[in-house]
Amino acid sequence: MDVMTWIHSGRCACSAVTFRLMTQPTDVIACHCKTCRRVSGYYWAATHVARTALVIDSDETLAWWASSDIAERGFCNRCGSSLFYRLHDADRISVAPGALDGPTGLATATHICCAEAGDYYRLDDGLPCHSGPTVNG
Repeated sequence: MDVMTWIHSGRCACSAVTFRLMTQPTDVIACHCKTCRRVSGYYWAATHVARTALVIDSDETLAWWASSDIAERGFCNRCGSSLFYRLHDADRISVAPGALDGPTGLATATHICCAEAGDYYRLDDGLPCHSGPTVNG
């Protein structure tokens, strides 16, 4: 039997939700949409893995909120940590890189939904900045 080894472990702030990533995640995408800003208090950053590569070890406080008709967000209902984002019809899941135990070796690669960015920060880090929710938009 093949035993997959985990690449990264992660958890919410109170450690009630714990998980492992069984593959190396993508570099980070920062989303500036209004919903991500409201959920996080700033902008939300995410790395991605295939849904099958996310193993949730402890989920008694994991809750899911349908943030739109096409997606839902996973968070700890004890400490409030924003952990996951998943589109209903996608085979990948977004994971908050801040929830990963470090070091991660990840880097921010791009910004999306820049047209909705807050007026209390500047996007001047030299990375690509896309107006919509995809790197093509």
